[in-house]
Amino acid sequence: MGDRWQVEVDRSICIGSAQCIHHAPDGFHLDTGRQSHPVDPETDANEKVLAAAESCPVEAITITLLGSGEPVFPPEE
Repeated sequence: MGDRWQVEVDRSICIGSAQCIHHAPDGFHLDTGRQSHPVDPETDANEKVLAAAESCPVEAITITLLGSGEPVFPPEE
């Protein structure tokens, strides 16, 4: 079985660029205030969601391993 991720969007810094939706249209949606939300905060690891996090201009998206909380993105320095 593959890794499971916890996906979170910090809406205090989200600017509604919609890059996440461009990269992972099934993974994120914008609310009426143009704030991003993960469609499913607990998801199977997948490249589209990772690409969405990497493309966010303000790094509002964080991904951690479900269970351990180990960071997936942004990676620890």
